[in-house]
Amino acid sequence: MKRIGLAAVCGWFWAWTALAAGPSAARQFGAEVADAVERVMPAVVVVRTEATVYHPARDMFFGTLYGIPERLAGQGSGVIVRPDGYVLTSHHVIAGAEQVEVVLDDGTKYPADLVGRDPLTDLAVLKIKAPAETKFTAIEPGDSDALRVGEFVIAVGSPFSLDSSVTLGIVSQKGRSVGRLPYEDFIQTDASINPGNSGGPLVDVDGRMVGINAMIQTGGPMVQGSIGIGFAVPVNLAMRVAEQLIERGEVERPWIGIQMGEVDDSPLARRSVRREAGVRVLEVFNNTPASRVGMAEGDLIIKVNGVAVATPRAVQREIFKRRAGETITLEVQREDKAMAFEIVTDTMPDFTQRAP
Repeated sequence: MKRIGLAAVCGWFWAWTALAAGPSAARQFGAEVADAVERVMPAVVVVRTEATVYHPARDMFFGTLYGIPERLAGQGSGVIVRPDGYVLTSHHVIAGAEQVEVVLDDGTKYPADLVGRDPLTDLAVLKIKAPAETKFTAIEPGDSDALRVGEFVIAVGSPFSLDSSVTLGIVSQKGRSVGRLPYEDFIQTDASINPGNSGGPLVDVDGRMVGINAMIQTGGPMVQGSIGIGFAVPVNLAMRVAEQLIERGEVERPWIGIQMGEVDDSPLARRSVRREAGVRVLEVFNNTPASRVGMAEGDLIIKVNGVAVATPRAVQREIFKRRAGETITLEVQREDKAMAFEIVTDTMPDFTQRAP
């Protein structure tokens, strides 16, 4: 009897599976995506803004300077996060706006007020001005921490003024930093995101929001369209920011009071520190949570809340997952000694208000 190789058997099996399930599986997947979009669409809004800018001009006879006003209209996207009309969007969508209007999926238009904004994460919250008894469809938040690289995601928004546009892609990576914001923890996706998508939701195939579409990587300064590299703020971070903006109009960030730097890769540093992975403490500020528990310059932070860290941004990301006043755990290497610190965070000072 002729023997059949294992590879051939496996090949026949997968071919038979594809033939048996191909068209049906494709239709089923398409139906799941369409169902998710139907659930999400009533919560997605168009955000329209108006602002006045003044162009400098000089009187040709008297030489005096004056401004020529120009009305500018802008458009982005947003998503309703509470039934009473709170809308989450990108800060850059409403920056400088004097008037804001939101347009629902059914075409209904409402004026909106700015509740609060957080430029550090490029997020803002609006409140729809509607009768108190009006109830809106709010999106269901997912869990961005549980999101896996390779999962399908759907971007919904109004790119190039094309309202209620939908694109499909996958999660390309998590925890991305692109150097455009002070705090970044982006989800990278190849779902097409273009100008006008900003502030709209990135959702999973169950219709749960996993991110807020924020920005794209383009092919160059003259290229505006998507090249398959888009970034979204994770929903866990976005909702924490939104909740604080709704509650108090501003964001209180946790702070432990240290300055950090990358670990030196020199041979001398490698001999003096047995574990290379980590983040170096360059300075511990006086009268801060870190100083009160005994952290010191030169400590090597290995883990924050059980998560291994290798960059200052990674430490920052884990600390910002807590609220001010909550406790975090830092695992530290000090020379040859392993140490752990339980630190109750303070509210981060507003350094922008301090004199130089």
